[in-house]
Amino acid sequence: MIWFWMAVLALVAVAPIVVVWVRRGQIRYRRDTALALHRSQLDEIARERDEGRLPDSEYQGARLEVERRLLAADALPEPEANRSARGLLIAVVALIPVGALALFLPGSLPMVPSEPHAAVVRAESAARKQDDALIARLERKLAEIPPNTARARQGYLLLGQVLVTQHKLAAAAKAWTIALDQKFDPTLAAETAEAETEAAGHVTPNAAHLFHRALDRAPANAPWRKLAEQRLREAAVTLPAKPLPKPAPDATSSP
Repeated sequence: MIWFWMAVLALVAVAPIVVVWVRRGQIRYRRDTALALHRSQLDEIARERDEGRLPDSEYQGARLEVERRLLAADALPEPEANRSARGLLIAVVALIPVGALALFLPGSLPMVPSEPHAAVVRAESAARKQDDALIARLERKLAEIPPNTARARQGYLLLGQVLVTQHKLAAAAKAWTIALDQKFDPTLAAETAEAETEAAGHVTPNAAHLFHRALDRAPANAPWRKLAEQRLREAAVTLPAKPLPKPAPDATSSP
């Protein structure tokens, strides 16, 4: 299919040249142009005389002047036609698609990824493997660190950041939740709730709870406050309302 579109583009590129080549119009040189002009002037002054707008005396003088110019123009030298342009035109029409193909083939072939693209794919694959190795190393280290310590909390914070770069938002939210259980931080709570929301595609009950806690503990100028409030408005629409508590039995009622 790509060869078909390449041929179409080549035809579009050479179409103006082919049209000019096919339409063999008459080439007017200086002599032909001057003769045509003066003949039209003779017709014009004759028409003005016939319509009464030009007296005979003025007509004769104008006619003689134009005839004089006509004779002078007839004596102009006529250059020979240059036929080399025809060969140049044919060469251009043939070389445009050939040159385009010659420029295209050394770099790549249709339906085959180019070498730069393959290099980018290899680099991305190597980066993913490196990130996966870092995540595995962090998880092994965290398994060796005593829980509920500042070092363990810092490790889970770092693990969540690495998982976010890998677009593993659900796993990042779990790692940050462990860090939140050890020490609550409003900004971290909002980031954890947002990661869980994006991973699920909607505001989950746990994310809404974290947004509420983050807003209660955060300063008024927190940069993420508007986002958290927007998420809570979404949760009010999407999450089911909590059931009302059952009324307490009336002590005066008879069994």
